[in-house]
Amino acid sequence: MKKYYPLFLLAILVSCQGISQEKKSPKKEYTVVKTDAEWKEILSPLAYDVLRHAATERPFSGPLNDNKKKGIYVCGGCQAPLYESQYKFDSGSGWPSFDRGFEENLEYDVDYKIGYPRSELKCNKCGGHLGHMFNDGPRKTTGQRHCINSAALAFIPTNE
Repeated sequence: MKKYYPLFLLAILVSCQGISQEKKSPKKEYTVVKTDAEWKEILSPLAYDVLRHAATERPFSGPLNDNKKKGIYVCGGCQAPLYESQYKFDSGSGWPSFDRGFEENLEYDVDYKIGYPRSELKCNKCGGHLGHMFNDGPRKTTGQRHCINSAALAFIPTNE
């Protein structure tokens, strides 16, 4: 009986269901859907990498980081309104930062790409990766910092 004990133990371990074997929830369906070729045609290579493959642009390299004009920041992929300029602040991070956005157009997900969970921000209309949310924003307002890639955004100025 003792010589069969390791086989019995192995059979029990193999039959256990791990977390990685659990069924994942179905992929969300977005209102704006394009093929990979269509996205590549309308986006710059950097915007494509950021929006479609969750890449991150280098800090302080995006043109919208220092933008101080009044207007609306929209998704660079589908033009969904995401942020108002009045909620943009200088976080010193090197990426445009906002303390709030148009909630109906934002999707929150969990990103484990660097080994620990982060709150990922996506466009709720096309699924494009925008950046991440942190809880180190202005304490006088929401306390949130939406750290967004310039390459994921387009800016529409308002007439002053």
